Amino acid sequence: MKETPKQATLCAVLNSIEAQLFVASVQNSCDFYTSKLGFAVAFTYGNPPFYGQVVRDSAKLNLRLICEPVFASDIRKREGLLSASITIATMSELKHLFLDYQAAGVSFHQILKREPWGARTFVIADPDDNLILFAGPAA
Repeated sequence: MKETPKQATLCAVLNSIEAQLFVASVQNSCDFYTSKLGFAVAFTYGNPPFYGQVVRDSAKLNLRLICEPVFASDIRKREGLLSASITIATMSELKHLFLDYQAAGVSFHQILKREPWGARTFVIADPDDNLILFAGPAA
């Protein structure tokens, strides 16, 4: 009896993720991310823009205009609800980035610290109170 060849099972490979940030003004957010955090504008869409993307290296943040409050009151800050997490390769790069953002007058939700699980992290708050975590190795 002739055997039927087995079909190869395809396994999808996830390449990247893009965080969606809700903002009151795409243009103001683009200005903040480029002038304070060193991102570049990949694109904006609409006139005035209601959607856009900023990029820095492999990190991509999508900006979505929302004209009404999305979250109740100050729950994001009270509960530390992150909008995005960005990893940095080394501790020295993370520390340098933290110092650059500090010098640029960025608002921190959490300053650079060592976490109980060994990583080092800091969290910035953008003008729309989106909390962005930056994390790297402890050593």
